[in-house]
Amino acid sequence: MNMGFFNKVMDKGNQDVDLEDFLNNLDEVQEETYDDADAFVKPMDLIVDADVDAIMKEVKTGNIVLMNISDLAKRNALKLKELVAILKEQVKAIDGDVARISQGRVLVTPSKVKIIKRKGQ
Repeated sequence: MNMGFFNKVMDKGNQDVDLEDFLNNLDEVQEETYDDADAFVKPMDLIVDADVDAIMKEVKTGNIVLMNISDLAKRNALKLKELVAILKEQVKAIDGDVARISQGRVLVTPSKVKIIKRKGQ
C-alpha cells in the first residue's frame, strides 16, 4: 500500500475549513431546471396577513414551506402569534403539519407529511 497517498488523503481533513463560508454558499441560486421535481421546499417570510394565504397555496400544492418568522417576531409578537394560530388551523384542516425548527424558522408541510417532533429537550 502506498502510504504517501494515504497520508495525503488524511492530511486533507486537517486543512483549515471556513465552515461559515461553506454554509453561506449553500444558498447560492444556481441556474437549474426543476422539471423532474415532485415537490419543492420553499423559503417564505411570514410578515403580513396575505403571507398566510401565499404559504397555504404552496402547501396545498404539495410543497414544503420553510417559513421565516424572525422579522415579525422582533416587531410584533402578538401578530406573529395570531398569524401562526391561523396557519396552524388551516394546515391541520388539510392534514399537514407545522413545527418550529429554529429560533426564526418554522416548517410547514402539506397533506400527509408529518414532522417528527423531539420531546424532552
